[in-house]
Amino acid sequence: MFDSQVLAFTLVVAALAFTPGADTMLVVKNGIRSGSPAGWATTFGILGGTLLHAVISALGLSMVLAQSATLFQFIKLLGSLYLVWLGLQALRQLPEPQADENWTKLANWTAFKEGLITNLLNPKVAIFYLAFLPQFVSPNDPVLAKSLLLAGIHNLLSLIWLGGLVVVIGQGKRWIEKQRVQLWLSRISGVILIGLGARLVLEER
Repeated sequence: MFDSQVLAFTLVVAALAFTPGADTMLVVKNGIRSGSPAGWATTFGILGGTLLHAVISALGLSMVLAQSATLFQFIKLLGSLYLVWLGLQALRQLPEPQADENWTKLANWTAFKEGLITNLLNPKVAIFYLAFLPQFVSPNDPVLAKSLLLAGIHNLLSLIWLGGLVVVIGQGKRWIEKQRVQLWLSRISGVILIGLGARLVLEER
């Protein structure tokens, strides 16, 4: 299974994994809001979603999503609304000046679920695995095993990128913990998440 196709997949998916998107902004938002543990929990939730997409794709279930315009649009709407909701949450729970106790931190399990749900409700990820993965699976390859291998490579690269962000956020903790910095970083991440959600729902299939 380790052939030139795996190398080609690695090179292409590296560019995709290191491109900031909804997953990146969610990790940044939760890492800033609740610290490195929440950032790592969000990251592993995202990786879990990616792995599930690979399994679903290997089993052929993503084909149903790709062929059903109604189902595609429904999942697309759910995903976009969820991103908007997360962005609004980031804006709504901004710390008030001189009121640190109002800053509610996320439980790690909640951060994990946010990462998992955000990834699972992103139809672009499902379509990516449906349209992209088969190009790197030969007829003689065990489909499920090869799909999991490729997803593992994708997850490893995503872990390097997202984990690196968590480490950077942790190293800059003293700076990030300043209330004014939290305020503006939360505003920025919240607005970007809302923008990504709006863009997703407005995009044509």
